[in-house]
Amino acid sequence: MADAFSTLFSFQGIFFILLGTALGIFVGAIPGLTGVMLIALVLPLTYTMDSHLALTLLIAIYVGAISGGMVTSTLLRMPGTPASIVTTFDGYPMAKKGQPERALGLGVMASFVGGLISWGFLILLAKPIAKLSLNFGPWEYFTLVLMALVLIATIGGKSLSKSLFAGFLGILLSMPGMAAATGQTRLTFNLPELNDGFKLLPVLIGLFAVNQIFREIINSRKTSKAPAIHTTGAKIRLKDFAQHGVNMVRSSIIGTWIGLLPGIGANIGSVTAYSVAKSTSKEPEKFGTGHEDGVVAAESANNATIGGALIPLVAMGIPGSVVEAVLLGALIVHGLQPGPRLFTESPSMVYTIMGATIMANFAMAAIMLVSMRFLAKLAKIPLPYLMPLILAFCIIGSFA
Repeated sequence: MADAFSTLFSFQGIFFILLGTALGIFVGAIPGLTGVMLIALVLPLTYTMDSHLALTLLIAIYVGAISGGMVTSTLLRMPGTPASIVTTFDGYPMAKKGQPERALGLGVMASFVGGLISWGFLILLAKPIAKLSLNFGPWEYFTLVLMALVLIATIGGKSLSKSLFAGFLGILLSMPGMAAATGQTRLTFNLPELNDGFKLLPVLIGLFAVNQIFREIINSRKTSKAPAIHTTGAKIRLKDFAQHGVNMVRSSIIGTWIGLLPGIGANIGSVTAYSVAKSTSKEPEKFGTGHEDGVVAAESANNATIGGALIPLVAMGIPGSVVEAVLLGALIVHGLQPGPRLFTESPSMVYTIMGATIMANFAMAAIMLVSMRFLAKLAKIPLPYLMPLILAFCIIGSFA
């Protein structure tokens, strides 16, 4: 634990937390760019870094990106990240009614509380789950994989066959290369380049970064005009915590639980929390018209999924979402084995991940409140200027 604290509270540690959180927020605030894309692009740059600092930077980007998506969701009704889709339901109507600062202020408050609560569960549950998973055998791991495939099939969309096909395609892509059991090559088709299989990082960049770039090129649209905002209107008051406390805690617990389930994601967590908040509200008819409870439920839940999704990653080596899959690759790249062995072989890394999560939440709240007016301007950047630059970084990152 001492090594983790010395890393996090060093000049470099604090710098990377602030840098990663700021980068995540800014990228999350630009429609079409996601935290997955940014983390996948930054990962090659961390090869020569200290592993603790590298994970600190990536975790900070993760926290910032989830939170930054609320900006364009509220001001333009354009979700900066998939996790912010539900925020558009009430955030945008609030902005249209002349309360953009209030909507963003509530979003920052809810995001911060959701992050804190999920961090508490991360601290409490990661080690016990890791100890429990030490008793897992082949049947338990088979059941976990099967559960992940079932979850993919149930939440992947309307088409069950397409969802199952996507899951089995992922398994198929992991098979080429050297068989761990026999040491012989399989499914390489006599291509020496496939002897090591498909490298995780180029696959992730191709699936999530390049894919998103082509989506934005095909579905290019004009930028909308964002309303002017003033930072002074986004102040968080103590009575706001009292007024929305029950909603924030409930939504944060829901988000954490959803994050625990492999393959679900922050968008499902925010949808579930929003639905529960609406069904338990005394004024359900106000949801979707600019209701404060809707913004609070959505933002506290989608940020709470971060801590929840980190629990299976740290404890069992199972990614809870797409971002965790990239973080899993980051741990492997730096010579670490995610799962129960991480607690015994590199406990300082576990504490670094936990510490970076809580520090990034504090940095997120401070940066968001200070830079809201600037973030609003990011929504006006034309995507045609951004996409070629991002595509170049994708190619460089994959080659590296």
